Amino acid sequence: MALNLPRKVSVLGSTGSIGVSTLDLFEQAEVEVEVVALTAGRNVERLADQALRWRPKLAVIEDEGALPRLRERLKGSGIETAAGAAAVTDAASADAQWVMSAIVGFAGLAPTLAAAKAGAVIALANKESLVCAGPSLLRTAKLAGGAVVPVDSEHSAIFQVLDPAVAAQVSKLILTSSGGPFRGATRAQMAEATPERALAHPNFSMGAKISIDSATMMNKGLEVIEAAYLFSMPPERIEVLVHPQQIIHSLVEYADGSTLAQLGPPDMRPPIACAFAWPDRLPWPAPKLDLVTAGPLTFEHPDLDRFPALRIAKEALRAGGQAPAAMNAANERAVAAFLDRRIGFLDISSVVAETLERLDGMDFAADNSDALECARTTDAEARRMADDVVGELART
Repeated sequence: MALNLPRKVSVLGSTGSIGVSTLDLFEQAEVEVEVVALTAGRNVERLADQALRWRPKLAVIEDEGALPRLRERLKGSGIETAAGAAAVTDAASADAQWVMSAIVGFAGLAPTLAAAKAGAVIALANKESLVCAGPSLLRTAKLAGGAVVPVDSEHSAIFQVLDPAVAAQVSKLILTSSGGPFRGATRAQMAEATPERALAHPNFSMGAKISIDSATMMNKGLEVIEAAYLFSMPPERIEVLVHPQQIIHSLVEYADGSTLAQLGPPDMRPPIACAFAWPDRLPWPAPKLDLVTAGPLTFEHPDLDRFPALRIAKEALRAGGQAPAAMNAANERAVAAFLDRRIGFLDISSVVAETLERLDGMDFAADNSDALECARTTDAEARRMADDVVGELART
């Protein structure tokens, strides 16, 4: 039986790890797709190579200074080029049935909302879109006739095993985490951690921001917020377990005592394939899980003293409104400061907590009339405050 797969696709953030995996999946699965748009931040060479291979109608580089190089590389190809954040957002609203949203950080929110308004099926790998404007994004996609299908392996796992017909009988969602590079480290060792050490994820090769979030476990805090919005689940019914082998990607516990899990090797292409073919399944030469050779599967509770980002994220989720957006902004600035060696590793979570404390009097009520502008206002104020906190830490 022929699969009813999307024909027209766009990949936002095509040069990052998720974008590269998406295009590799298309190659491996030998699916016939028309690539409408590819976008990237700064990596002109990789974007040009991808564009020459996939022949999109449009290739967009966010870095406006890189546009002349992109045009030179694509000269004579017939591929339209553009640059700037607004051009990325315009590309997201182009005529695509399926959009991979893989831009890292708050920068991915506007393009993702644009794709939602266009009625596309959004394969969501940008955590910040849900963290900063989750209810509005989901509502916008539904009203436009589209959908949001999670690509993060943890949320994809829940998406695959949570039966909507009995969603009311779900007692708990359990997100798994590798524990990152500091799973067994002491606070003293973490205090001395360099950016190079923090970037060394045990299982995945990812960009710098995501790798540091994994090391602080803020990525799991963001995922708790995502899960709450995606699956309408209160924070007290979302749990995180450290599972170093990363074979079980998440679990759903039901009221009758049954716990269902989704398993697979640590590879992002299967959840991308799930999002691409949903509600069908895509046959392709996927890496298969061999439970005999996988070895023992172990689990442990996260240490909130060493990884306070998890607690901070749940507190922001409980506060509601724009508190998660403020937390995300502070975290982005703190991670950047750590990578620039202006603060220490343990200072990252401290900056986020202090920023939220100082913004405690700010009106975090969500403005449903313009979710993007509301998020932008919160983001800008939280970044300014976080920079002040970073500056004070750097001086001491």
